[in-house]
Amino acid sequence: MSRAYHLAQVNVALAREPLDAPLLADFMAALAPVNARADQAPGFVWRMQDETDDATSVRGFGGSERLIINMSIWTSLQALREFVYRDPDHVAVMRRRRTWFDRLDLHTALWWVPATHRPDVPEAEQRLAHLNAHGPTPHAFSFRSAFPPPDQPDPVLIEDDDRWLCPA
Repeated sequence: MSRAYHLAQVNVALAREPLDAPLLADFMAALAPVNARADQAPGFVWRMQDETDDATSVRGFGGSERLIINMSIWTSLQALREFVYRDPDHVAVMRRRRTWFDRLDLHTALWWVPATHRPDVPEAEQRLAHLNAHGPTPHAFSFRSAFPPPDQPDPVLIEDDDRWLCPA
């Protein structure tokens, strides 16, 4: 684990209906509890929030009111993976994501940031666009094809193994 760098992640989701629609009621009800679990998870550092303690009003990626942006920072790729793929409440939400959200070709990007840095939406947009245009590189990558922090020797691609595939 690098002390100089932390892992930033952004994921976006396009809701099938407005966030206050009945279709999204269960998702919206799960949002605060899942965020609270993330906030307490080992390796969690920071998450983007608005005045309501989540980020559902933050706009970017074209500005659609149905687009939800989740951005957070973790001490390591392993810590983020543990939460995303092993936390039962988060996995339960992921299992229902197709009910609530349209399928997007590319919705998640990961990248290393200096430990004191907090990315903003334009930075996240740029990283996701870079991943889309160039595939996984040290500048932006995915869970499946990750890179170590810049201060680690031999910054080569770390291919994921099947133990970390999404259980949802």
